[in-house]
Amino acid sequence: MDDGEYQRFQRELERAESARAAKNEGMARVCARRAAGLAVSAYFRQRGLSSLGPSAYDNLRRLAALPDVPEQVRQVAEHFLVRITPEHTLPVEADLIAEARWLAVQLLGDGGSR
Repeated sequence: MDDGEYQRFQRELERAESARAAKNEGMARVCARRAAGLAVSAYFRQRGLSSLGPSAYDNLRRLAALPDVPEQVRQVAEHFLVRITPEHTLPVEADLIAEARWLAVQLLGDGGSR
């Protein structure tokens, strides 16, 4: 990630943590997904692949569909794509904030930092 992307990634994670602390898990998921989307966009760019645009959801879906992506990376990407239940909870056991950080390390190394 370039410096600007890295700062945006960190800001989204900070927003996610603040939302979680305020008991707004829905907003925490949204911010974590945006952070993960930034890491995926940087990953695509590093590999000369075009991003599908600014949509974190679309880029995560594309990542999960790539045949050469390790299974664990694919599974984590899919956690960001899961629809919430009618009770507004995630139907899988996942900490999307932690998974956004993990995904950045797996895709970019060193937490996605420059």
